[in-house]
Amino acid sequence: MVNRIFRYELPTTIEFGNGAVQTLPQHVRALGGTKVLIVSDPGVLRAGVVDRLTAPLQENQLPFVIFSEIEPDPNIDSVDTATVLAKSEGCDLIVGVGGGSSLDTAKAVGLMLANEGNIRDYVGINKVPRRGAPVIAVPTTAGTGSELTIWSVLSDKKAKAKLSVGSAYNCPTLALCDPELTVSLPAPITAATGMDALTHALESYVNKATQPISEGMSLQAMKMIARNLRTAVVQGENLAARHDMLLASLIAAMAFNPTRLGLAHALAMPLGAQFKIPHGTVNAILLPEVMAFNLVGNLEKFKEIAGIFGEKTDHLSLREAAERSVSAIRQLKADIGITQTLSDYGVTENDLDAIVEEAMLSGNVPVNPVKPTLEDLKQICRAAMSASSALAN
Repeated sequence: MVNRIFRYELPTTIEFGNGAVQTLPQHVRALGGTKVLIVSDPGVLRAGVVDRLTAPLQENQLPFVIFSEIEPDPNIDSVDTATVLAKSEGCDLIVGVGGGSSLDTAKAVGLMLANEGNIRDYVGINKVPRRGAPVIAVPTTAGTGSELTIWSVLSDKKAKAKLSVGSAYNCPTLALCDPELTVSLPAPITAATGMDALTHALESYVNKATQPISEGMSLQAMKMIARNLRTAVVQGENLAARHDMLLASLIAAMAFNPTRLGLAHALAMPLGAQFKIPHGTVNAILLPEVMAFNLVGNLEKFKEIAGIFGEKTDHLSLREAAERSVSAIRQLKADIGITQTLSDYGVTENDLDAIVEEAMLSGNVPVNPVKPTLEDLKQICRAAMSASSALAN
């Protein structure tokens, strides 16, 4: 690596372990919370996961209000609704529980309890003037990393666009990570969120903004995912695999927080917004095709990735060894049941101009290991539209 100045910052405190959610009341009190707004989604509420939080709050006489109107790709208007509820109820601490949609919304509500205007005023990077109310993030999926990151990704449903708010002030105060809360996650969601975590680790590792601290985290996350994702998908009750996947997701978030990502995430934003493709799924569809495009930008690292995922590369050329990383990830996708293509979600050739033009505006493009043209991005999408490229050989 070229000798250069780099910075690593982690504003969020982490508490991790089986049963960790039982410590929620002591954290609420330590942060000065007197009334809690719990932000979640209907599925997590129905599954009884929210009850795992409210029971210890009730036992400790800590009042709370539940806002559960969060949908996948959360509507930016939900932030306004939840903020009004929090203010009217006198809530001074936010607890987000669920996947990335709930956590991203909870973080944004925390910001708006202490900042003027509307959350739309802060779309972009480093536009938030002051820290918000305390936020405790309780993830129930092993993938998004939202419990640590600076980002809230919100959807403008009318414009069919995704809007990102990025600020160190948007990092949760505490990430309260309990693997037991992920055990009931269905296999398809386990697979998709696991691929999201892998994409975080891998894109951070090979991009141009990587640094020694983040590299170590990327490598550790990829090793843990390689060992545990298949097991977590096919044996959802396996608490050891769930434990390590949640930890891998957390570590991957720590890796990409200071580095950003790459072309998979740049393309995932417009594709997800326009075609309603779940974020983890669209990253899984794109990742091998982006890797194939990026190989020449860092052959040594892609060779290393191949080894992490079990490929034998001793007697191969550097290029051949690097190419094995792509086939390894395609095989992983097939093993965990992700066989969809972009075409399955209705993406056609006629859609590509608008998709790639929006993707090119992403801050993930400048750090990608290979500088793409608009035509390059189209070719990646075309490959991801093909069933033959999405399935393992």
